Amino acid sequence: MGIVKDKIKDLKEREAKVLKMGGEKAVAKHREKGRLTARERLDLLFDPGTFREIDMFVTHRCVNFDMDKVEIPSDGVITGHGLIDKRPAFAFSQDFTSRAGSLGEMHSKKICKVMDLAVKAGVPFIGINDSGGARIQEGVDALSGYGQIFYRNSLASGVIPQISAIMGPTAGGAVYSPAMTDWVFMVKNSSYMFITGPEVIKSVTGEEISFEELGGAMTHNEKSGVAQFACESDEDAIKNIKKLLSYLPSNNMEDPPLIPTGDDPARTAPLLDDIVPDIPNQSYDMKEVIREIVDNGDFFEPHEHFAQNIIVCFARMNGRTIGIIANQPKVKAGCLDINASDKATRFIRFCDSFNIPLLTIADVPGYLPGSDQEWGGIIRHGAKLLWCYSEATVPKMLLVTRKDYGGSYLAMCSRDLGADMAFAWPTAEIAVMGAAGAANIIHRKEINDAKDSAGKRKEKIKEYEDLFSNPYCAARRGYIDAVIVPSTTRPRLIEALEVMCSKREIRPPKKHGNIPV
Repeated sequence: MGIVKDKIKDLKEREAKVLKMGGEKAVAKHREKGRLTARERLDLLFDPGTFREIDMFVTHRCVNFDMDKVEIPSDGVITGHGLIDKRPAFAFSQDFTSRAGSLGEMHSKKICKVMDLAVKAGVPFIGINDSGGARIQEGVDALSGYGQIFYRNSLASGVIPQISAIMGPTAGGAVYSPAMTDWVFMVKNSSYMFITGPEVIKSVTGEEISFEELGGAMTHNEKSGVAQFACESDEDAIKNIKKLLSYLPSNNMEDPPLIPTGDDPARTAPLLDDIVPDIPNQSYDMKEVIREIVDNGDFFEPHEHFAQNIIVCFARMNGRTIGIIANQPKVKAGCLDINASDKATRFIRFCDSFNIPLLTIADVPGYLPGSDQEWGGIIRHGAKLLWCYSEATVPKMLLVTRKDYGGSYLAMCSRDLGADMAFAWPTAEIAVMGAAGAANIIHRKEINDAKDSAGKRKEKIKEYEDLFSNPYCAARRGYIDAVIVPSTTRPRLIEALEVMCSKREIRPPKKHGNIPV
């Protein structure tokens, strides 16, 4: 028994050495920056006592540049599995205190192993990124490591939810794996992502720019759209990752969890009867509409800072997860543009991948005009929205609150693009274009020839409004299933959701379509 005890003692000593990570000084320096350690992040992410580490004793095999004399605990990354709100998940967390969390051959193999296990098990995969990048001493082995991770990101896409948390530096090739995952969380003033850093940019172009301005959390949340969440701290990021997971199924073969919320599905919302202004060009906050119809007024919004003329969010209706896409009249009058199209497209495709029903709320006057939009490819980007709505087979509901004109009417999930249930408020205006523009085109000669051209124009605008600036023409053709009192929106949508939740739809067999990227 003495030999066994010695071996157990040896095991405990080895574990204790690895658990010290990069050592007391490195850990203290890391904490001074307001960051949690790699292990603290995992402990916070998983339910207490449930995280089980895999490959604790893996070490690198590099002998170049005296690396054979260098010890890197856990090879700079902690990997394993546990429970998040009692549901299983796999994760990795890069350890910046151990050789700056640099990625080499074995570091990559550890990540690839847990990615493979997550796909086999059909559970979410979370990556916590905090790394100085490729381990240069390992050369092409490090590059190969990144490639193997990218390949697995692609294989896992649409099979299990993949979430990336950027909690420190992520540069060069390291940025591509997070960009290939479903969701990217960043921490303000603590994390950054870029292909080439400020020093390289200055040497090549002469431009001087800070790390934060170039690739910080708000830069990627407001400007590039690479990240969907900007968090105040490591703790805040992990709290929001858990909230996101609560809306999602574990894999593409499951439905999202049904969570009773206590909110009456028959509840009406009298506020909605007066929310649309009498003046057509006056704005209102679409988020107020969403709050009134979802369970307990609670919704979770990715991309809050990017392309704010469109809203995407997760919510629950009668306990069921739903993905909402809504124009925001407060920003650019709710017009669709390049960034809004991209933002909505990716959200819709994610929801369709993971069996999350879609609710589209339309108040859209059209596509944003201008040479910048045309030259930037609004045709190509706008086509993505048409594509993904048509492609989606989950239950799709449409609510038209006010303006819904022309091509943008189609792009916001019209019945022709597959809406299963389409509702409109009495304030809805479904037409090819606004009444003023239409009257100018249809009655141009009559208006120009009239003695009182202004009066004639006003008369023709009113005539067009009476004919088309309402939901009834579309309802007569069956494009709108029901014109409803706004205050009854919640129960009507929940009834539609409940009856369509077992929807099945068969598409022609094919490898995949060629989406206009």
